[in-house]
Amino acid sequence: MTKLAKVGDFCPNRKCTEYGKVQTEQQRNIIKYGFTKSGRQRYLCQVCHESFVATAGTIFYGRRTPDEEILRVLAQIAEGSRISSLTRTTGHKEDTILEWLREAGQHAEQIESALLSNYQVSRGQNDGLWAFVQNKGEKKAIQKPKRADNSGVQP
Repeated sequence: MTKLAKVGDFCPNRKCTEYGKVQTEQQRNIIKYGFTKSGRQRYLCQVCHESFVATAGTIFYGRRTPDEEILRVLAQIAEGSRISSLTRTTGHKEDTILEWLREAGQHAEQIESALLSNYQVSRGQNDGLWAFVQNKGEKKAIQKPKRADNSGVQP
């Protein structure tokens, strides 16, 4: 079973020699390093001496809007609400909501890529698919008789 790393388990600094390496219980290079003004946990990598916040690498990084509000708006979009309606009801600009949506989509693609990177299909069953595709050829429906044009005059 694949175990996902949490923020604080690895250094997100690409220049760090420990970049992307998940820390073990025996070797901890990432330590808690206080909180931001907004109350988010900060971390410090003891190898590169760079600090980062708990939202680094998420759609919430650098946002002034509460996480719950962003999630609520994105959930309403998923349920079929229009962005113009959400603009009126939430008070957020359309550009802001579209930015959240784009970033959430990119983040979802990255997560999917990471989760499926080691997934290998060894054997598949195509007969069901073939039956579906094969029947998409010429339709053999009964044709309806054509109606004569009605000029509006009663016979």
